[in-house]
Amino acid sequence: MRVVIQRVSQASVTIEGEINGQIEQGLLVLAGFTASDTPEDLTWTAKKISQLRIFSDAEDKMNLSVQDVNGGILLISQFTLYALTKKGNRPSYINAAPPAVAIPLYEQFHQILEKELNKPIPTGIFGADMKVALTNDGPVTITIDSQNRE
Repeated sequence: MRVVIQRVSQASVTIEGEINGQIEQGLLVLAGFTASDTPEDLTWTAKKISQLRIFSDAEDKMNLSVQDVNGGILLISQFTLYALTKKGNRPSYINAAPPAVAIPLYEQFHQILEKELNKPIPTGIFGADMKVALTNDGPVTITIDSQNRE
């Protein structure tokens, strides 16, 4: 799985003119899935996100996690994280998991993240046309690929 994590001072997702989820300080997590993702990938990624030390401490060093600052997470599905752009100008999404595979992975990942944070995590709606608004704090943006654990 691939995620893009953005440290935010606020973020929200609107669907058909209605706010579906929002957070104040925390992380906006865009998550994409592939057919080869396993429960281990989901768990590893959720733990990495919840423990990632990218919030400033009292000495202005990035030394605190989203848990340490009691921040929120807004989770958004995004199959375009698996775009292939090598040939031509139209991205291919052949490596993105089809909805029948991706939806259960997304739902399971959401549950694992909620357990890690021990609080509800707002989401978008899988496959919906979503308008995501955020104030990127820093900016701090980090990508993680569970198949490339560097």
